[in-house]
Amino acid sequence: MSRLLLINGSPRGADSRSLRLAELFVEEYRRRAGHRVEVDRIDTFTDLVPFGQRHVDAKMALIEGRDIPSAARRDWDDVLGLAGRLTAADLWVFAVPMWNGTIPWPLKLFIDTVTQPGVAFRFDPQQGYRGLLEGRRAVAVYTSRVYAPGLPPAFGADHQSSYLSWWLRYCGVDDIHELRVRTARFDEQAARHAVEQLAERLR
Repeated sequence: MSRLLLINGSPRGADSRSLRLAELFVEEYRRRAGHRVEVDRIDTFTDLVPFGQRHVDAKMALIEGRDIPSAARRDWDDVLGLAGRLTAADLWVFAVPMWNGTIPWPLKLFIDTVTQPGVAFRFDPQQGYRGLLEGRRAVAVYTSRVYAPGLPPAFGADHQSSYLSWWLRYCGVDDIHELRVRTARFDEQAARHAVEQLAERLR
């Protein structure tokens, strides 16, 4: 058995092409895997709470080697619970629409919530950061309305895949697979074929 976590960064539900393609990948991957795949889903627009003062107080206490304040303990347990859903999965699948050249803010909230010392990384004063989540795979379904690789700067810039790929490697994940779709020229059949090919490669 393996575990797959689908992280949805779109609020559009059935109208979201990034989510529809991510769900299609999950369906195809499960069909082709040859073993049981347990699927967990996180909707970043509905399942998260703001990372606020008590969360930061707990994080800074850990970084400084202090006990977590009692007032922040329940909040920190919630952070660890969300991070535990990430660390329990072998394969992460992200549905990522482009907003203003980058990722939607709730997806950034998810990243900021789960990227904690001792969970996603450790820091050494001499060697710097080291990711702790090696051995996992990630699939990112990127959609954009106007931007596409190779277009001139007037059509936008990619801080979407560059940021998410940086974060994945920061956490120690190097096995990263991307599917890019420009929705202004959306071809359902071509997109479905690309998803099926990716699912076959990763099974």
